[in-house]
Amino acid sequence: MKFYVVLLLLCMSVAGRAATPVEDLCNNALMEHANIGLLVRDNRTGEVVAELNADKSFTPASTMKLVTTATALELLGPDFRFETRIQIDGEIDADGVLHGNLYIRGGGDPTLGSLKVMGGRGFLPFWVNGVKRAGIKAVDGCVVADDGLFDLEGVNPNWSWEDIGNYYAPGIYALSYMDNTACVHFYSGGIGSRPQVTGMVPELPDVTIHNHLKSSPAGNDSAWFYGAPRSNDRYVYGEVPVNCSDYIAKMDIPNPGLVLARHFHDKLTDMGVAVAFPPVSEAHADTAGRRTVYVHRSMPLSDIVREINVKSNNHYAEHVFRYLALQEEPVATLGGALRVVRRHWQSKGLPVEQLYMYDGSGLARANAVSATFYVSLLDYMRTRSAVGDDFFRSLPVSGQSGTLCGVLRGTPLHGKVHAKSGSISGVRAYAGYIDLPDTRYTFAIVINHYAGHPRAAIRTIERFLLATVHERLKEYGQ
Repeated sequence: MKFYVVLLLLCMSVAGRAATPVEDLCNNALMEHANIGLLVRDNRTGEVVAELNADKSFTPASTMKLVTTATALELLGPDFRFETRIQIDGEIDADGVLHGNLYIRGGGDPTLGSLKVMGGRGFLPFWVNGVKRAGIKAVDGCVVADDGLFDLEGVNPNWSWEDIGNYYAPGIYALSYMDNTACVHFYSGGIGSRPQVTGMVPELPDVTIHNHLKSSPAGNDSAWFYGAPRSNDRYVYGEVPVNCSDYIAKMDIPNPGLVLARHFHDKLTDMGVAVAFPPVSEAHADTAGRRTVYVHRSMPLSDIVREINVKSNNHYAEHVFRYLALQEEPVATLGGALRVVRRHWQSKGLPVEQLYMYDGSGLARANAVSATFYVSLLDYMRTRSAVGDDFFRSLPVSGQSGTLCGVLRGTPLHGKVHAKSGSISGVRAYAGYIDLPDTRYTFAIVINHYAGHPRAAIRTIERFLLATVHERLKEYGQ
């Protein structure tokens, strides 16, 4: 607490008077060359208590997930569940042999086999039992992974090459599995030696790792994977610590649907359903003549949205975002999703001319959003939306949860801020609500090109928020 009192006293520096919180923020050495947009509004009075470049749009990083999750809750509803369908073609004879194929028809569910969902691959026996209940004892075809509900783009063209191929920027497909993430195991030796790949989980027999790593005395992982969507070539560069018997780095899975089909094939075999041929993947298989024998439903969208906002889950966010395109088109595309989002918020009277959206997670540096748009969105969700409570509950809490766990901890605003954070290199952003006993502030602050360490930028933003509501906090003796 003493640290923050000292910070507030440092504001007394402008022409013999107390500097405003905005002046103090701009005068900070970290912000000398930064671009800053911010807006703080007192919802009780409607007063704007702090403002700077509020109508200018800046790179928002992961705060873009607020737009994605708010739109999804509005259009799909908190109880919406993604559906993955097990389908068959052909006929089942008197001996229970399916003279055709089994299809896994992807529905855009990002949670299949996810580490964020209890049970992992535990759903596969339910799929097999669904097949058995349809009277199938053997299949003289194969298991087909069908991810034709989304287009073939996979990776957003606005993402940086340095991100593509890594676990936090995996391909986005209608049929996803295990967070579309593989763990690559390495054995490293002495300084300067090349670590050896000892295995991958899940096993990816088609994938070739082009290994350009070096063993280094550095204590942290700087291994970076590169690779195009659906390509089975992955290139890894950087350094890993020396003398590790089992060092793990993560990359994306190039064809997650095919991995799922293989695991389903194996589970069918284990549970007594013989399948004649190996699994295959078809991006746009013909659905005519198929029958559904089992439907797998995800957890509710409200839970998925909470994972997106609390943990800033890019994989979940991009799937939810891409699925929105299906409100207007039969096959989901990036352009379709962007049009749906823009039209929805335009219909609600929000200033969409200040929203430059190129993905659903905030990875694209081409994204730009104004503080005014964020505050308008947040005000709408809290005061006008029928799903406002679900949206509010999805946000991390200062000092307590998710990406805000270490923010404002131990200060008078501990536990009082519900907001989404955003961070990529040179970008720090926060947007959300400050809840005090008789007042709620809606705020957004987006900073681009600050200097110094990210933790110093966070402290500067903490100082700004505390100073902005300082007088109100004094009324409560805090």
